[in-house]
Amino acid sequence: MELSSMLFLVIGLGLGFLIGYLMRKGASNGQVNDEELKNLSTENTKLATRLENAEQVFKQQKEKEEKLVLQNNELLTLSAQLDTQNKNLDEKLTEQKAEIEKLQAKFTLEFQNIANKLLKENSSEFALSNQKRLDEILTPLKENIKAFEKKVEDKYDNELKERTSLIEQIKSLSDLNQQMRTDAQNLTKALKGDSKAQGNWGEFILEKILESSGLRKGEQYETQFTTSNDEGGRMYPDVLIKLPDDKHIVIDSKVSIVAYTNFMEAKSEEEQLVCVKAHVVSVQNHIKGLSEKNYAHAKGINSPDFVLMFLPSEPSFSFTLQSDPTIYNYAWDRKIVLVSPTTLLATLRTITSVWKQENQTKNAIEIAKQSGALYDKFVGFLEDLDKIDRGLVTAKTAYDGAVNKLKTGTGNLVGRVEKLKVLGAKTTKNLPASFNEEEDELEIGD
Repeated sequence: MELSSMLFLVIGLGLGFLIGYLMRKGASNGQVNDEELKNLSTENTKLATRLENAEQVFKQQKEKEEKLVLQNNELLTLSAQLDTQNKNLDEKLTEQKAEIEKLQAKFTLEFQNIANKLLKENSSEFALSNQKRLDEILTPLKENIKAFEKKVEDKYDNELKERTSLIEQIKSLSDLNQQMRTDAQNLTKALKGDSKAQGNWGEFILEKILESSGLRKGEQYETQFTTSNDEGGRMYPDVLIKLPDDKHIVIDSKVSIVAYTNFMEAKSEEEQLVCVKAHVVSVQNHIKGLSEKNYAHAKGINSPDFVLMFLPSEPSFSFTLQSDPTIYNYAWDRKIVLVSPTTLLATLRTITSVWKQENQTKNAIEIAKQSGALYDKFVGFLEDLDKIDRGLVTAKTAYDGAVNKLKTGTGNLVGRVEKLKVLGAKTTKNLPASFNEEEDELEIGD
């Protein structure tokens, strides 16, 4: 039976005996009335409910720890399997090298025997013929040996690559295992009250949530922003979220998990009650300290009247609300809004949507502006075309008038020039057809 269940049973039995005793005492001297019994019963119910909630939180934490232990054991098992496979590959590679050396020695000996046998069977006058015959026999064999050696080398190269890949995987798994151990140690330090480790862990969780929110760092939010108050004191909010219209929201991470951890390890109800009170006081102190910084009036920050106080541990956040349901109002009265990883991510994604809407609005305004400018430019272009058209009409009229003066009328210039040709002027060219329409009408006098 778990510790919390045993505590619940002991407390229930104790309260049962106490109620029975008081009832007997009341029956004897009339000092205990029904109202007192009712109060005791109500208190018993509250204690049972609180104990049940604490047991649920404890179970959730225990399940997470068991899951981490299971994952670590699986990684250790996989690492051991990979080590065994690597040893088997080394043994197999050694055996294959030994086989290759034996085959090479065997083939060399066979080559020598064949060569000696062929040389002995043939006389010296057939030496050239025998050499050719020997080449015909040995060449295919050499080619087969080369092909075999290539296959062996290829197989060795492939196994070497596979071995290298396995080594890299083992190293990666080892690094991952080491990282998991480091993370577990860091979390353990944070749970045991290392203030610096708590702060670093809280900022790490906050940074991961910001990366998942879709906001762009440096453009839509800044970390470790530096500002000052009216008295000139320096202030360093963890995160400054930028909103449209040059508005800002300040986020400050606060870690309160020491009392919560002690609550999980408590062995009695009295210890648990002490831890609950200590946890509520710790969160309230963080709220007071953050409220006193008055970020809303800091220089360079155009913030609403509230600041987001981020509690990076979801179980601790739930434990806070269970321990003191009025803590939200307590924080809001001091212009502080409590957020957990879940609620903060939802808030930041809402801000991301606001930025997208803002950018779409700006784009629509710019499109309308550019469309108006394009329309005005197009109208101006049409007006210029109209001016060119009128100019062309005027030029055509002037051109036709000039041509008519050349071609028509008594003593026109075209007729007089053409008359020179008729009179015998030596020419190599003729007038264009458009200017020669009156040629048949020319009259040459005696």
